[in-house]
Amino acid sequence: MSKSSISATSLWGISYCLRSGLKRCDGFKVAQPFFDKLLRDSEIRLHYEEEKAKSHIAQTVRAARLRAGLTQAELAQKIKTTQSVIARLESGNDKRTPSLDLLARIASACDAELELGFKFAS
Repeated sequence: MSKSSISATSLWGISYCLRSGLKRCDGFKVAQPFFDKLLRDSEIRLHYEEEKAKSHIAQTVRAARLRAGLTQAELAQKIKTTQSVIARLESGNDKRTPSLDLLARIASACDAELELGFKFAS
């Protein structure tokens, strides 16, 4: 099946297969076992977790900004930075990790509190 012939229905089916834990679905081999094997390597897992955290921060900052009814430019002005800093942070693609100070200022500007935590494996 070529990339161009994958329909929305096929993508939904693949997503369903992934959630169901199936190994094969409509001719597609599910990638989860491959990723599970990769993530056994501690260095790869470290990079994966770092990128996952940055993505979560990006989504959280955007959600807080929207909940506060602010544009990127308005948020930037409130925390004394530029709109491009907020856009880069919200993109989740920035190679830099935001400082706790920056995140605290964003939280304050959005009338929120910054929380930090650890999630332990069961």
